Amino acid sequence: MQLHLEGIGHRYGDTRVLDGIDLDIPTGRIVCIVGPSGCGKSTLLRLIGGLERPGEGRVMRSGEAPPGCLNALTYVFQDFALLPWRSARGNVELVLEPHGLSRAQRRAIVDDVLSRTRLQAFGDALPRQLSGGMRQRVAIARALAVKPAVMLMDEPLSALDSQTRELLMDDLVGLWTREPFTAVYVTHNLAEAVRLGHRVVVLSRRPGRVHALIDIDRPLAGRDPADPDLEAHRRTLWESMRDEARAADAELLDA
Repeated sequence: MQLHLEGIGHRYGDTRVLDGIDLDIPTGRIVCIVGPSGCGKSTLLRLIGGLERPGEGRVMRSGEAPPGCLNALTYVFQDFALLPWRSARGNVELVLEPHGLSRAQRRAIVDDVLSRTRLQAFGDALPRQLSGGMRQRVAIARALAVKPAVMLMDEPLSALDSQTRELLMDDLVGLWTREPFTAVYVTHNLAEAVRLGHRVVVLSRRPGRVHALIDIDRPLAGRDPADPDLEAHRRTLWESMRDEARAADAELLDA
């Protein structure tokens, strides 16, 4: 399934947050969205996911969902959004319960995604017994359980320390390499964007517009954080948004 954004604009009261966003999300690719604080990245993700309706324009879908898809668009949040009284297995199984699957079918799916996210030994653990990285892996396993057409990831690693963030990026690359998925990935972290993104979309300061599109034609599995080419892409990203970020900061100070 592909997503096509056409003329997306949005306001909150008198504040125009997004303006004239045209964007394609190709099947089997990770599209990262970066930009200055307050430029509307998370708002754009909510509009894509249908949590809000755009004031202008439309979000269109084309193509088929993957076989066995139970939920076309699925979120992975920054704060994990796990139920504290349910085990890792129970949190993953929660999203399967409304779909009329048998207990055996649910167990098979949960076993599969816990294995793919390296959590098979922690299925009975409660969230408070898990590290931050493991809790986020549970959230990713829960998203994978419904075999989404598109994963919508809202700064999923920003609450983690740098070492855990690196490990989770390796996990995401491994998951995509074994079974490519489509994702829209919002982040403030330019290193994350060049590590994970097939395409990076740079939004301008508010109202957010597409300021630049940067394609990274390197296999995800071969991207070394120390690679000079990746560092060059990171510098290009920063140069493309530096003036916008400074202007956004000045506007916030004036406000």
